[in-house]
Amino acid sequence: MTTHDPIPARLAALKAATTPDLKRQWRDLFETEPPPFNRRFLESRLASRIQELAYGGLKPETIRRLERLGDDLDGGDRAKRSIRADRDRPITGTRLIREWQGVEQIVTVTADGYEWQGRPYKSLSAIARAITGTRWNSWTFFGMKNHRRAA
Repeated sequence: MTTHDPIPARLAALKAATTPDLKRQWRDLFETEPPPFNRRFLESRLASRIQELAYGGLKPETIRRLERLGDDLDGGDRAKRSIRADRDRPITGTRLIREWQGVEQIVTVTADGYEWQGRPYKSLSAIARAITGTRWNSWTFFGMKNHRRAA
């Protein structure tokens, strides 16, 4: 007799879940408020967390190695470790999707800027201008709340 693994079904259900349900699951699994990132980010982090809890996380030696690397970068100051230097930008790997005149535009956040249609860009504003032909506030064009104002 084989035992059915419920984890793949839970992962597949994330795609059909409503955003409020994803946020509820985030609260249950991480015991924190969900971050203000896009739905795809929530889905991918939830999927990772579900698998981590079901199958186990990183090996202890991997955790120790990462801790040592963190100490090398910040001198052991754990407060510094929790601050992103680029917190005014979406996290590297985030995909920004915007439909413009019936065409879906996909921008990927890279370590040193952004990528659109296979080309690197230093700013989102440059991409918005390339798409529309006019100047735009990139936060407005891509539908992101300007969280800098709230700080």
